[in-house]
Amino acid sequence: MGDRSKGKTKQDDPTWDHCVKVGDGKKLQCKHCNNSYWGGVFRIKNHLAQTRKDVAPCKNVPNEVRDVFKQILGESNKKEDDVVLCDGENERDLKKKMMLGGKSGINTLNTLWKKGDRESVCKDICRFLYANALPFNLVKSPYFKTMLESVASFGPGFKLPSYHEARCTFLKKEVESIKMELLEKYKAEWKKTGCTLMSDGWSDGKSRSITNFLINSPRGTVFLKSVDTSGIIKNADNLFLLLDSVIEEIGEENVVQVVTDSASAYVKAGEMLMAKRNKLFWSPCAAHCLNLILCDIGDISIHKDTICKARKVTVYIYRHSWVLNLMRKHTKGRELIRPGATRFATSYLTLNSLEENKIGLRAMFGSEEWQRSNYSRKTEGERVMNIILADSEFWAAIKYCLKSVVPLVKVLRLVDGDAKPAMGYIFEAVDRAKDQIASNYNGIQKHYKPIWDIIDERWALQLHRPLHAAAYYLNPKFHYNPEFNAYYEIKRGLYETIQKMCPSPLERESIDKQLDLFHNAESMFGMDMAIQMRNKKQPALWWESFGGGCKELQNLAIRILSLTCSATGCERNWSTFDQVYIYFCAPAKLYKI
Repeated sequence: MGDRSKGKTKQDDPTWDHCVKVGDGKKLQCKHCNNSYWGGVFRIKNHLAQTRKDVAPCKNVPNEVRDVFKQILGESNKKEDDVVLCDGENERDLKKKMMLGGKSGINTLNTLWKKGDRESVCKDICRFLYANALPFNLVKSPYFKTMLESVASFGPGFKLPSYHEARCTFLKKEVESIKMELLEKYKAEWKKTGCTLMSDGWSDGKSRSITNFLINSPRGTVFLKSVDTSGIIKNADNLFLLLDSVIEEIGEENVVQVVTDSASAYVKAGEMLMAKRNKLFWSPCAAHCLNLILCDIGDISIHKDTICKARKVTVYIYRHSWVLNLMRKHTKGRELIRPGATRFATSYLTLNSLEENKIGLRAMFGSEEWQRSNYSRKTEGERVMNIILADSEFWAAIKYCLKSVVPLVKVLRLVDGDAKPAMGYIFEAVDRAKDQIASNYNGIQKHYKPIWDIIDERWALQLHRPLHAAAYYLNPKFHYNPEFNAYYEIKRGLYETIQKMCPSPLERESIDKQLDLFHNAESMFGMDMAIQMRNKKQPALWWESFGGGCKELQNLAIRILSLTCSATGCERNWSTFDQVYIYFCAPAKLYKI
């Protein structure tokens, strides 16, 4: 059974008026929709006829062309529909005929073997997942589907990639592909919204010091590259040179701020960067600063003692599987340990969890099951039981500690999250947290004042920057609030930011006039829709929608309100990257991945 176009020349077959060969000629491209397919002229005929038989239908084919190819296929089907097994011909012979071509072979395969073959193929695929301990949600990945479709389209004879090709050849090609395609898309947005360069260090499995560089914008956070800094002394001069070279690579005009932790060497390097690049801001990581605030609060005696007791309880319970199972039985499966963004946040979240499960814990240690166990008669078990049942000050201290830290943990979640750029919210969030802490202590100054002093010291010396004040002023959610007060600190931060980001005197003058229109809700700022969306849209998107009448101020506001406040994106789990880095990168060399 040969090819259906046998006996016809290329000029005789009307299919060639609607398709062309591409590449090495093994694929044909439809002239109407520009999609390419394997399988020869017959698949293109079905494609044009929109039969949906082993090929997607053409969405752009004219109706008259579609009808012509339906008629052609109808006549072909009449000649070839009836296929039976001849004397001496078995199913294997028929499969061979299918491989050589012919519709009857394809239909026979579908009816006789396809169901059984699918089960066999799925079994092999799943065995691969099981044998390599791969997660089941891998089958939901669009890349998994694309991979299998590519293999199926290639057909028999496909040569699998070798270990070397997967490790080196195609990894390098994928790096270049990401750089050319994905990174270029991000760069186009950075020109409009600006971006934040984030940097943080970590140690790999071989105890090498690695510094990651990521770039954040409203589109998301993209990993730029990693540098092995094991042989570099991390002083201000070396960190400055490293950060400056990355800024040069990204483009100074695209970078609005650099965010690192607040170590002294980074602080000095940030000052050197701002001295060299006049339009650039350096900011300490807000999450790191909030963690230091929680650390300072944790040194207060009542906090320190309470966390110490809570740690004794949780360590004991989670160290003994029988006790842990009993605890879960009485807390209805709820856990005591709740991981947070930072170590000190985790400590306070665990305190909160102990408070929520107080009834279950007291019932557990008072239960007959506990009393009969050997654990209740051991010294360590008795000590933990007494903390839960007899130490009334422990539970009162938990409530006291949570009053001061829960509002701060909420701020930490804001700056640590990826849901929205946090720059327009952090100034107000810190003030709101302070007010909430005072309210939690019923306005008694001797209780909340020590917490306020710790916050103010870190906020004033490390965290508070002109960018934060400018973003607060330009956020419509807060600016048009009746309680909004643009006091001196906010106005100064706003104009320092304008002066730094807009060196042109004419541009500054235009922005100053446009600020009056924004403040008074004139022009598009006063439209009903603009008023309606003040609290619903992200600030940068609101400015993009309603700031068109004030072009210079609009551009400035979008670049400020699109910024992040922290570098926690650099601190995620790098175990997978660790494996790639170890096998792919040589020490002391710089690679982009």
